[in-house]
Amino acid sequence: MHRSLADDLSRLPELLQSARDLAARELAGLSERPVVHLDKAPDREALPTGGAGAQGALARFTERWAPGFSGSAGPRYLGFVTGGATPASVAGDWLTSAYDQNGSGEVGSWATALERETVSWLRELFGLGEAHSGAFVTGATASNTVGLAIAREWLGERLGVSVSRDGAAALGPVDVLSGSPHSSIGKALSVLGIGRDRLRSVPVLSGNREAVDVAALDSALSALDGRPAIVVANAGTVNTVDFDDLRAIAALRERHDFWLHVDAAFGGFAALSPSYADLVDGLDAADSVCVDLHKWLNVPYDAAVQFTRRRDLQVAVFHNASPYLGLPAGEPDFVHLTPENSRRLRALPAWFSLMAYGRDGHREIVERNVALAQELGERVVATDGLRLLAPVRLNVVCFTLADDPTQERVDALARAVAATGEAFVTPTVYDGTPGLRAAFSNWRTSAADVDRISGAVARAL
Repeated sequence: MHRSLADDLSRLPELLQSARDLAARELAGLSERPVVHLDKAPDREALPTGGAGAQGALARFTERWAPGFSGSAGPRYLGFVTGGATPASVAGDWLTSAYDQNGSGEVGSWATALERETVSWLRELFGLGEAHSGAFVTGATASNTVGLAIAREWLGERLGVSVSRDGAAALGPVDVLSGSPHSSIGKALSVLGIGRDRLRSVPVLSGNREAVDVAALDSALSALDGRPAIVVANAGTVNTVDFDDLRAIAALRERHDFWLHVDAAFGGFAALSPSYADLVDGLDAADSVCVDLHKWLNVPYDAAVQFTRRRDLQVAVFHNASPYLGLPAGEPDFVHLTPENSRRLRALPAWFSLMAYGRDGHREIVERNVALAQELGERVVATDGLRLLAPVRLNVVCFTLADDPTQERVDALARAVAATGEAFVTPTVYDGTPGLRAAFSNWRTSAADVDRISGAVARAL
């Protein structure tokens, strides 16, 4: 054994304690450290020949790289839709690395059974029935891709071909309809060989909405003359967290033949709160569902879950035909359900967080975040020089400059906010107008943080 490896093995408890001490110091100061770092990263160094050992690597990382990491786990990082990591999920993530299980199959480990239990908890959390099966994947993009891959196989079933065997070309042109699709939908269609340009935009409701006009969707489906299609519905759009009428869309299947995929990456968490659960009414009618867990569940990157009613088609797409990975007669292993063969046990941090805080604890996070987003929205309205681009429907505040909101001026505002070190928001364009998005999904965020966020934005004007 290499000398450094042997030395590290002999001192493994001390090494883990050193890493624990660094993590504890960083997390303890998270609320006060700069939320983002805009300065230049260090120049690249040459690959070490002999190596410094684990303690030496930890020291070098602490000195050279740690100072430039963002505070994305903290309460005032409002960019994208970024959750933090609850204490229990951090503990679960550490143990995921320590146990280092390959969650591809059930032979020799209970890891697969734990993932199945966690998926069943999440299914219940989001109000889905037992007809939906699921699996952990890396994020919303992977979840959407898996859901649309199953939809692609369903199209083949309807047209009498096997896409998994014959390829996407066997389908001919595919129609994918959506009102306000997330950018990952186009990416998934590209990966799946369907093509980005097959995504057809359906008109949305008037009155500052991003939700699809169901009547317009009905007309678009009618124009297909009975050809099967894919409909991508939204349970929480990126800019304004608008929700399609899922129940009404599902009812269109009485007249039209389509696969209903629902992108509920973060909006699906509305199901946790009695005050907002009606927004996802009809989610159970979906053929496939995407939910991102490193957003509002507040587990570490990367983690998401996908659900579908057609696990048989999922196996047809993703099964790995190898003698040592045989398809069992009963419940299929996860290796046959997702793109990866080898799989990190992403379920363990989620299991820890759900076990530690339960439905009530995670509901409190959702409801507190929504209340804080509404508070920031009210402060935007009260601030000279700012205006809301849309109502605060759930946990995202979409706003812009009151006068002359050019891309250049809005980008400058975003940089100025980031330069304060107090907050981070990301740019967008809503209804043709450049703006900024403040997304609340971190379990730490408090009313005091809203004070600091609104103050940073006001000073940056």
